[in-house]
Amino acid sequence: MALSMPAIMKTTAARLSALYLLLFTLCAILLVFYMTSLSVRMLITQTQETINDEVLGLAQAYQRGGLPTLVRVVEQRSRQPSANLYLIADANGQILTGNVQSLEPGVLGNDGWTARPFYYRRYGEGELDRQRGETGQDSAQSTAPRGHDAVAVVLRLPNQMIMLVGRDLGEPQRFRDVVRRALVLALGMMALGGILIWFFVGRAALKRIDGVSAASNRIMGGDLTGRLPVTGAGDEFDRLSQNLNAMLARIATLNEGLKQVSDNIAHDLKTPLTRLRNRAEATLAGKHKVADYREALEATIAESDQLIKTFNAILMISRLEAGYSSENLAKVDLAAAVHDVVELYEPVAEEGGVTLEAAPMQSIEIDGNRELIGQALSNIVDNAIKYSIDARDKPAVRVTLERADGQIRLAVTDNGQGIPGEEDRARVTERFVRLEKSRSQPGSGLGLSLAKAIMKFHRGRLDLLPADPGLSVMMSFPEQDRS
Repeated sequence: MALSMPAIMKTTAARLSALYLLLFTLCAILLVFYMTSLSVRMLITQTQETINDEVLGLAQAYQRGGLPTLVRVVEQRSRQPSANLYLIADANGQILTGNVQSLEPGVLGNDGWTARPFYYRRYGEGELDRQRGETGQDSAQSTAPRGHDAVAVVLRLPNQMIMLVGRDLGEPQRFRDVVRRALVLALGMMALGGILIWFFVGRAALKRIDGVSAASNRIMGGDLTGRLPVTGAGDEFDRLSQNLNAMLARIATLNEGLKQVSDNIAHDLKTPLTRLRNRAEATLAGKHKVADYREALEATIAESDQLIKTFNAILMISRLEAGYSSENLAKVDLAAAVHDVVELYEPVAEEGGVTLEAAPMQSIEIDGNRELIGQALSNIVDNAIKYSIDARDKPAVRVTLERADGQIRLAVTDNGQGIPGEEDRARVTERFVRLEKSRSQPGSGLGLSLAKAIMKFHRGRLDLLPADPGLSVMMSFPEQDRS
C-alpha cells in the first residue's frame, strides 16, 4: 500500500480523524461568531450605560439653569476630546450646537434610542474630503460614504428643540475586529496543526500497518519463523504485535509437537504393530493346540492394551498442550493425593524390593484437577520404582511435599543410577524418549511427557534434578492466595 493521501484516507483512523476535523471546524466557526457577537453586545451595553450617564448629567444641568445652561454644558463637553456625541437642533432638525457636523438622514425624526447604528461626520471631515478630492489622493475612497458609526438617544425638549447624546462605535468595532482576527488566526493555526499532525500520524500508523501486512504475507508464504515488528513504543500496535507473536510462537510449538508426534508414532509404534502381525502370522502358519491359540490371543490383547494406553497418553498430552478445559478445576489436597498414590504403588514397590515412603507433610490445597495431578504423580513414582531397582544400596523412593520460595514443591526422589547428563535430563521429558538403550523396562516413553504437560496446564513446571545418587523429579506449583 503506497503511503499517499488516497491510501491514508482508506483507513478507518483517517476517516474518523477527518470527521473530527470537520466537526472541529464547524464548532470553531460557531465559536468565532458567538464570541464576536457577545463582545459587541457587551460593548454596546457599556456604551448605552455611558450615554445614560451623560443624559442624566445634562438633565441635571437643564433643571438647574434651563436651556441656556444646557447649551453651555453641551458646548463645553463638545470641545473636550472624547468619543461622546452631543448635538442640539431646532424643531426642523437644523443643528445649532454640538460636535457633530452632519447625521445620517432620519436619525432625529424619532425619539428614544436609535434602532440601529448610524453614521455621522465630525467638524472638519468634509473639508478634508474635499481637499483629498482636489489633490487626487485616496481616489479609491472618494466615492465611498464618509462618516463614523455611532449609537445615540434622541430627546425632545419642552420647547420642541431636539437633543442627541451618543457615542462613537469606532472603539467597539476595532475591538470586535481584533477579537475576530485573533480567533480566526488562532483557530486557523490550530486547524493547520491538526491537519499536519493528522497527516503525519496517519502516515506513520499506515507505515506500521504496512510492516505488519508484509510480515503477515511472509508468514502466510511459509516462513513460520517470521514475527510481526515491535517498535518498543508500548502502544496498541506493539501490544497487538506482541499478542500475535505469542500466538505464532504457540502455533509453531504445536506444529513442532505434531511433527514430533507423527515421527515418534511412525518410529516407536511400528515395532509393536509388527510384533502383533508376526505373532498372528506365526500362529496361523501351522497346526497348534487350542492352548497355543489362546496364549497368542492373550499376548495380542496385552500388546493392544499397551498400544491403547500409548494412544491415550498421546491424546491427553495433545489436549493439555492445546488448552485443556479448566471447568473441572477444584480444590485438591496434595497431601491426600500423595497418600493415595503411595498406597497404590506400595505393593509394586515391595514386589521389586523397593522401599516406598512419604515424608510427614501438612495438608496443602491448590486449585487443580485431582485426576491429572494423580496421573502425573503416578507416572513419576512408577518411573522412580523401575529405575531404582539397580541401586547400589537398598532401593528406596521418597516423596516429599513442602512450601519454599513462594512455591509448593512435590518431589519424588530415588537412589538409583539417575540421569547424570543435564542435556539428557532435559530431553527425557520429550515424547517417546527413553534413555535405556536395551528397552528392557516396560513403557512407551510418554510418562514424563504427560507429567510435564500436566504441570504446564497447572501453571507449574517439572524439574529433573540430580540427587547424588539417584534422581529427584520435582513438581513445582505456584503459591496461591489462601484468603
